[in-house]
Amino acid sequence: MKKILVPIDFSEKSEYASKMAAKIAEKTGSIVYLLHMIDLPTGAIDMGSRSNYSIPESMLYLRKVKEKILEFKENFFSKTTEVYYSIRFQNPHQGILKYAEKINADIIIMGSKGLSNFEEILIGSNTEKVVRTSIRPVIVVKKDSKKFKMKNLVFASSFKNEDKKEVFRKFLDFANQFNSKIHLLKVNTASNFESTQSAQLKIKEFIKDFKLPKHSINIYNDVSIEKGILNFSKEINADLISLSTNGRSGLSHLFSASVTKKLSKKALKPILTIKV
Repeated sequence: MKKILVPIDFSEKSEYASKMAAKIAEKTGSIVYLLHMIDLPTGAIDMGSRSNYSIPESMLYLRKVKEKILEFKENFFSKTTEVYYSIRFQNPHQGILKYAEKINADIIIMGSKGLSNFEEILIGSNTEKVVRTSIRPVIVVKKDSKKFKMKNLVFASSFKNEDKKEVFRKFLDFANQFNSKIHLLKVNTASNFESTQSAQLKIKEFIKDFKLPKHSINIYNDVSIEKGILNFSKEINADLISLSTNGRSGLSHLFSASVTKKLSKKALKPILTIKV
């Protein structure tokens, strides 16, 4: 992993994402790219347009933004970490993806603006749009991780489709940076039940062509997939949860509002999403 992209809007959640990026960069020697998107009316940057925005006001605003970015860099990144920044005038979702392509980012780390429930991370936000459409892995950070570590990583999957092996390969590329223990997780529900023996054989068949570090195979029974993932992750004190997603529905199909509203803020872990 060489390049980390961190979109920032100077919110508290941006701080959380920056802190995680800083710690990952320190461990991996990655370069960090801070990106601030300005989604302004055209007149704000169009000299020939009649607009409420004047050129001096626009220049002052840009100077203030630059100062805030440099303050972010000073506050959250060590002097030994190579950090670049960019300010772009574009729709945030599209701008993030285009800039990630421009710098060939290995991973995107984003904060989430939601309230305290898990659903807000993934549904109806720029974060969700990036998760749903990015061809690059995305880490969604919901809360501050004071003691950053990557000792226990959960990879939750149905372990059914061949295309998910590419997702797993990308996950391993990430996990191997930290000498982590991987917990392979298949959640059983009443409507989609599979015997432990059958599920274990399926997982072993799925991973047979990969060289895995220390790992465990886990079949977990719960009332829903999302609750099983989060309950298991809480039990083992996971540092990160990894899931695959697709371009149609993001992760929203995994998380029901009735469950997520009951989850406490403390249950939320960073989520690594990798598109199928």
